[in-house]
Amino acid sequence: MDGASNRSSSGVDMFLPNYKLGKTLGIGSFGKVKIAEHALTGHKVAIKILNRRKIKNMEMEEKVRREIKILRLFMHPHIIRLYEVIETPSDIYVVMEYVKSGELFDYIVEKGRLQEDEARNFFQQIISGVEYCHRNMVVHRDLKPENLLLDSKWNVKIADFGLSNIMRDGHFLKTSCGSPNYAAPEVISGKLYAGPEVDVWSCGVILYALLCGTLPFDDENIPNLFKKIKGGIYTLPSHLSPGARDLIPRMLIVDPMKRITIPEIRQHPWFQAHLPRYLAVPPPDTMQQAKKIDEEILKEVVKMGFDQNQLVESLRNRLQNE
Repeated sequence: MDGASNRSSSGVDMFLPNYKLGKTLGIGSFGKVKIAEHALTGHKVAIKILNRRKIKNMEMEEKVRREIKILRLFMHPHIIRLYEVIETPSDIYVVMEYVKSGELFDYIVEKGRLQEDEARNFFQQIISGVEYCHRNMVVHRDLKPENLLLDSKWNVKIADFGLSNIMRDGHFLKTSCGSPNYAAPEVISGKLYAGPEVDVWSCGVILYALLCGTLPFDDENIPNLFKKIKGGIYTLPSHLSPGARDLIPRMLIVDPMKRITIPEIRQHPWFQAHLPRYLAVPPPDTMQQAKKIDEEILKEVVKMGFDQNQLVESLRNRLQNE
């Protein structure tokens, strides 16, 4: 057993020479996540190891690769960073930002319902991250507290972007982590339409969970659960403030065309209260960010012997260099 384990470990090390692999953080349907440390900087990262054989068909693998290409460009304070992707014939290694304080789900379970100011702070961060994705033409479609991680300062980091959602296409309810409790009516109805409105619904369920410590739609019997979601049947606790009581129902409107939008959520008085300055302005999209390269710093780095064209290409495409 040990020999096989060592052979497996050395094989991984060969493909990841810049990282010292640590313990396994989690195991999923398509692979596992391990903590690692960059050999030169000591910077901790999380490495997703996706087994190609388990990503059953090449069409699925192509979707993963296309999504990775998008995520490489994402840079937002409340979205997990993707640093590097290493592909081998048997696996895809996705090197990502490591966040150590766990899931928002566990935080809610531990604390129960949150005070409105704390819940609003989390919600503002989530909406900012989701808005950034929508501006870059990406819909998450699997937003839930299990996919919202907390850093050491208790800031939200949206995780499992695209990868998890793409991998679960077509078998949304067949995996243990494909919880339907946060899914919009149009998703559980099997409709092909899955635009930004889907994420708005999920954010509404998350906001309810933050403020109430329970889910708006919950039933052990799946058909009954679906009936509640499709009918928009839930109750609002009396302890909620008037602002929260106004916002949540607007997000949980069954008809996606009548559901409140992200820009409208941003303008809602409850959302606007105590909004941090850095979240007050919508973030630029990735193409705008890529154009902003500090010319003075670029000149200094070129003086060190680096090729200017290669530097610009690496910066614009967020390429990882040794």
